[in-house]
Amino acid sequence: MKRSNFYKIGLLALFVSLNLTVFAQKKWGGMTLYTVRNEMGKDPKATLKAVADMGYKYIEAVDYNKGKFYGMTPLEFKAYAKSLGLKPISVHMGMMTTSNADQLIADVKTAGFKYFVAPVPPMGMFKFDPKTRSLSMTQDLDRLVGVLDTIARKVDAAGLKFLYHNHAFEFEKNANGIVPIDYMLEKLDPKYVNFQMDLYWVTKAGVDPVSYFQKNPGRFKIWHVKDMDTEGRFAPVGKGTIDFGRILKNAKLSGMKYYIVEQDMVFDGMEPMEAIRLSREGLIKFGFK
Repeated sequence: MKRSNFYKIGLLALFVSLNLTVFAQKKWGGMTLYTVRNEMGKDPKATLKAVADMGYKYIEAVDYNKGKFYGMTPLEFKAYAKSLGLKPISVHMGMMTTSNADQLIADVKTAGFKYFVAPVPPMGMFKFDPKTRSLSMTQDLDRLVGVLDTIARKVDAAGLKFLYHNHAFEFEKNANGIVPIDYMLEKLDPKYVNFQMDLYWVTKAGVDPVSYFQKNPGRFKIWHVKDMDTEGRFAPVGKGTIDFGRILKNAKLSGMKYYIVEQDMVFDGMEPMEAIRLSREGLIKFGFK
């Protein structure tokens, strides 16, 4: 073979190698640390590094206690995430009240998060029955709307964005014949309150997510992306029955800015880290970028 051909082959190999390296290092997509909560409880820094090494770009936090995120001060958490190439995007603040909101908001902002999220109705307006594992919410929707509006205006004043995260019960008629999510969408000003749509729980409620995008365009800024198996259990993205491809085609209509992989529980011997790895493969399958 001519020396020039060897030279060309060498250049081609180098080009392919460089491009594969860039591709391997490219980070994209988000995940919630709730899925790996047990791992975060044991070794948060090692777990965050594993998440970063897997290729995720942004994260959602769920643990805040005595002014710290996973045992780190807001500045420490922000700095460590940045060192790994991870961007804090959203944080679930289930302990929020109209009284403590100012301090929570300050810490959330310092840690570098963009979205301040109510994971359930706050201030005692949500109940979980450990015996039946059932979830329920208040019938007093006016009080709920009032509390969310009050906190959301504080969040907005701090330069952050407020979202409400759904489960299935918000899509089911309550004792007064009202669908809570519809009431909230109608009464809450989109300037201050928008929504994090959990696609699993919407599907679990027997509702088409796209129908809500059509009725309320632009209101669903973050999606929780997790699949549902044939038994109705949580599953990695792409290992269940939800047609994420169809939903993704309506991302612009929904107002979606970020999507976050979540799996509340794992089954059949699967480990949480394996679940988020499989979900990342599923994201590729459906065209998430």
